[in-house]
Amino acid sequence: MTDSARELLGTSEAIVHLRALTPKIARSDAPVLISGSTGTGKEQFARILHQLSPRANHPFVAINCAAIPDSLFESELFGFERGSFTGAHHAQRGKAALADGGVLFLDEVGELSPLCQSKLLRVLEEHEVQPIGASHPIKVDFRLIAATNRSVEAQVERGEFRSDLYYRLNVARIAIPDLCERPQDISVYLDHFIQAFNRRQGTNVTAPSAELMEVLLNYRWPGNVREVRNFVEAVFIDPPPGTIGLRDIPAAFAKLPASYARPGEDERTRLIAALHKTDWNKAEAAKALQWSRMTLYRKITKYQVTRSGHPDMTP
Repeated sequence: MTDSARELLGTSEAIVHLRALTPKIARSDAPVLISGSTGTGKEQFARILHQLSPRANHPFVAINCAAIPDSLFESELFGFERGSFTGAHHAQRGKAALADGGVLFLDEVGELSPLCQSKLLRVLEEHEVQPIGASHPIKVDFRLIAATNRSVEAQVERGEFRSDLYYRLNVARIAIPDLCERPQDISVYLDHFIQAFNRRQGTNVTAPSAELMEVLLNYRWPGNVREVRNFVEAVFIDPPPGTIGLRDIPAAFAKLPASYARPGEDERTRLIAALHKTDWNKAEAAKALQWSRMTLYRKITKYQVTRSGHPDMTP
């Protein structure tokens, strides 16, 4: 496997599956739709697909659909000729032409207005663009990779997203799960970013202490992988000489301990109450406590919690 594929960090079942699937999708030239919450690494995955593909030596051109107003989308995608409108002092190639031979990546494609969706669909159907002010269209050849943090299917049902465009995009589908759904990957990302910042700053910071790791594994990381990186970067503003401990939690992340242990509440009592409330459905109990299942199992063992007077051995 190439180094690019190894950039898909993690040991969870979901990531192992994606790591195996990535080279197969990369070899294809089919459009790809990547879904996942903000911070899960959708653009990174798109870049890995490009690096592993036959188009790797050609451009990877990204458009942030959420940041482009309708009035500028056509000129951004198609380009324009000099003098075609006020302020067009020189010709400019559009992103579609710049991506010729390579990949056009549309980030947050679910944010496109119906007008912009129709213009994009025309490009995908005709494989050509006509720059604003130009007399003739030009042919373009790119692979389209789109990403969204929305449910495009729900948008189609509500009439917010064109079904014909959806079917054009949804050929190879990748869903990247939130980090809270794969807690075993948290320590992998922590180690990766710690080592990266050590190399950058010439420091020798080591893995978090057991106490801090317990907190970090419990936190739900709503910002996903991006938030893990931000946490590590904040630690390295004033890095400890060795192990990262509870005292080294940056001010911006002061909420972390509070999300794990609620002052004034007995943790064992909360654990037992959650298990009884969910009839010992461990997945539901972990969700109610905002813990990972791995943490729930550790707490059951730590506090010797049993269901009916006997040691609990069920998974």
